[in-house]
Amino acid sequence: MAIGAEFSASASVSIGLGAGTGSAAGAKVSAPLIPFRFQLRFRQSGAGAAQGNEVDMCRGAFAECTGLEATMEPKVIRSGGVNHHAFQRAGQVTHATVILKRGMTDNRHLWKWFAMVSGGDYAARMDVDIDMLDGAGTKVMTWSLARCMPVKFKAADLNARATEVAVEELHLAHEGLTLAFPKA
Repeated sequence: MAIGAEFSASASVSIGLGAGTGSAAGAKVSAPLIPFRFQLRFRQSGAGAAQGNEVDMCRGAFAECTGLEATMEPKVIRSGGVNHHAFQRAGQVTHATVILKRGMTDNRHLWKWFAMVSGGDYAARMDVDIDMLDGAGTKVMTWSLARCMPVKFKAADLNARATEVAVEELHLAHEGLTLAFPKA
C-alpha cells in the first residue's frame, strides 16, 4: 500500500481551532475523545473450536487501562565513505505491558486466569479488545491485543483507615497491538 493513498483523505481536511474558524466545506471535524469512555472484551485465543469465542470476564468493569503503546527501535546503518549522516531503517517493534485496574469485587475471574497461567497452563491466552466510546456510547475505535498472558496480579492494599475503593491490577504481556475503526 502506498503511503500517500493512506493519508490523502486526511491531508485535505482543515480543522479550525478557536472561535470563528471553520473547516473545509464538507470536511468532517473529529472531536477529541474522552479517555474515561471505554470497555474491554476478552476472547479465547489460539487454535480450536473455541477460538474467538467471547469470554464473560469482567466485561466493562475496568476503571483504568494503561500501556497501549508500541515502540520501534530504529536500526542505524553507517555506510562507508558517507561521513555526514547515517541511514535509519525500521527495527523491531516492542509493546509495553498493559495494566488494567478495577474496583475489587467478589468476582475472581482475573485471579483464576492468572493462577491457570502461572500454574503451567501457558496456552490459556486471551485476545483483548479495548473499545473507545464517544459521548453517545458509540464505538469509535478498537485497540486489539493479541495472545495476552497475565504476568502480574496485584490485590488492593489493605488498610483499616482507608476510605477509597479497593483496586486490583492485572498486568498483561501480549504479542501484538492493532487499531481498528468501525465501518462508516
